[in-house]
This record gives sequence, C-alpha cells and structure tokens, in this order.
Amino acid sequence: MTRRPELRRPGLSARLKLTLSYAGLVLITGAVLVAVVWMYLLRFVPNSEQGLLWISPNQYLLSRIFGRAAAVALALLLLLGLVGGWFLSGRMLAPLTKIADAARLASNGSLSHRVRLPGRNDEFRELADAFDTMLEQLESHVAEHQRFAANASHELRTPLAITQSLLDVARQEPTPELVERLHTVNARAISLTEALLLLSRSDRGGFTRSRVDLSLVAEEAAETLLPFAEQRGITLEVTGEASLTTGSAELLLRMVTNLVQNAIVHNAPADGRVTVHTEQQHQASVLRVENTGQPLAPDLVPTLTEPFHRGAGRTRTGEHAGAGLGLAIVASVVRAHDGALDLAPRPAGGLVVTVRLPGLSCPGPHPPRESR
Repeated sequence: MTRRPELRRPGLSARLKLTLSYAGLVLITGAVLVAVVWMYLLRFVPNSEQGLLWISPNQYLLSRIFGRAAAVALALLLLLGLVGGWFLSGRMLAPLTKIADAARLASNGSLSHRVRLPGRNDEFRELADAFDTMLEQLESHVAEHQRFAANASHELRTPLAITQSLLDVARQEPTPELVERLHTVNARAISLTEALLLLSRSDRGGFTRSRVDLSLVAEEAAETLLPFAEQRGITLEVTGEASLTTGSAELLLRMVTNLVQNAIVHNAPADGRVTVHTEQQHQASVLRVENTGQPLAPDLVPTLTEPFHRGAGRTRTGEHAGAGLGLAIVASVVRAHDGALDLAPRPAGGLVVTVRLPGLSCPGPHPPRESR
C-alpha cells in the first residue's frame, strides 16, 4: 500500500509570527500598566458626590475619563506594536532571506554563490559563514568528483580502445604475441577497475574496525614486495616498533603496499633505498615511508594524492606504470581512518610520506624490529 504524501497547509510566516508576538507583548505591557494604575490609584478615590477633598471628581467620573484614554492608548500601542514589529522582524530576518536565496541557488546547481553577510559577528553571521564554508567544501568535492569521473573515463577508455584494436588485428592474423598483449591490457583494465572500487569503498568508510599493528602490516607488505625491490636493485628496510591502531586490516595493508610499491617504482635508477618505519608517538600510530630518487619540486608534492596524477619526471617502468591511483587510495584510506597524511620532498631527492592514525596503548614493551 503506497503512502500518499502529506499535504502541508500554508501557515503564518516567521515575520508575521514575530510581528504578532511583538504587538501582543506591547499590548500586554500596556494592559498591565493600566491595571496597576487602576489598582493602586483610582481605587483610593472616594466614590461620593464631592469626590476627593470635596473638590475633585469622584471615582465614577475618573473611571470613565481614564477608561476612554486607556482604550485609546492601548489601541495606539497595538498599532505601534504591529508596525514596529513588522519593521523590526524584517530587519532581523533579512540575513535568513539571504541564506535562503543562496540555498535555493545551490539546490539548482549553482555552488559558486556565497552569502558573505556583513555586519557584526552575531548568530546570523556565524550561520552565514558556516553556510559559505559548506558551499565551498561542497563545490570543491563536486569539482573533484567531476575531474575524477572524467579521468576515470579516459583511463578506462584507453585499454578498451587498445583491446578493440588488438581484436581487429587478431581476426586477421591471430598470433600468440597478440594474445599476450591482450592479456596484459586486460589485466591493466582489471587492476584499474579494482583500484576504483577500492577507492570508492574507502571513501564510504563502511568497514569493520579491528585492532591492527602497523608494524606487522609493514612487514607483510615488505615481504610481498621484496622480490620486486631486489629485481630493481632497491634496498628495502623495515624498522621501528609495534604501532597499534583500529581500522580495516585489508585497507591498511593496501595503504602500506601502495606506499612501498610507489617508493620502489619512483626511486633512483640504481642503488636506491626504501625505509619503512613504525612507531607510537603521542597517542598516535605513525608509519613513515622514505625513499631515494630524483628531486621533487615542493609545489608538485601536494598534487601527488590527486587521482590519476603522476608526478612529472618521476621514474617508472612500463610494467608498473600504474593507473595514477596509488597515493589517491592512500589518502582516502587515511581519511577513512581519521588520520593525517603528510608528504615532504627529501633534500637529496625522493619523498618522505608520513601517516598518523589514532593510536592504541600497547599492552607491554616491544623490542624494536630489526632492519631487513
């Protein structure tokens, strides 16, 4: 059974409610003053023909005169309360009108509009500033998602176009070399799709948290990538101590693996070095991956975590060219775990990546882990 939408009846506007409230308050205040005058002044006037001191009007005459004047005064107070309340409520609600206009523009897709409310720093100013901050963040996220969608479409189109070309050639002259090239291109497309799914999963943050030791995760990632590092002549070291945090062991392993693989691929041509260090620092679990390599411009480093961004001039082979999502996945996993990611270029060349996650107190002293 479908539920019919509830029809909302048109009600009084906030400005009219404030006007009526202000006018009612003024009217009640005037009525209280009239009652006070009657109770504490007029009731002491004698109700006789001679009146007070045999020269003043009596209570009956004063009541009639005072009653008419009080009625006229209350009517004027009511009118003044309505007019003044309408004017004052309009002045007070003007900032809300500007914020509402900005919200309507945002609902229509225009996120570049800002309230920029002038005046003193009151509650309305704080609300407008918070709304402007929300619009800026929303505009930034939308622009980032649009760039991501465009780049993802471009990156996925490239292997599909290559596959289509290879299939056209294979129809005429099927050879084992074409089959091998198709396998390579298809593997790259699958890897890119898995990276996109992992990035989406880490952005949502819908995962089960458990106790994770970053030092064990670093050792597992180093053992997996050690043959690759030896093949490229890179010295891989894992040092430090136990570093406990909470999160997804799978996502944290992918984060460390991406960092180590990125450090191996973008390293010096020969005699390169990669150091993975873990430690507990001020209630935080710290993971530091440092690699040698070519010098990086300081203004280039902050852009390395953008999806599909590859640093210009960084060394990479055709086999491990990647999809440009390695550090983007790292940044997403760190955000999902309420951590902080810091990238800094080494003076001698290379990169230092530091990950800080909320830490847990270790149950006991752990000896430092030896280098490998």
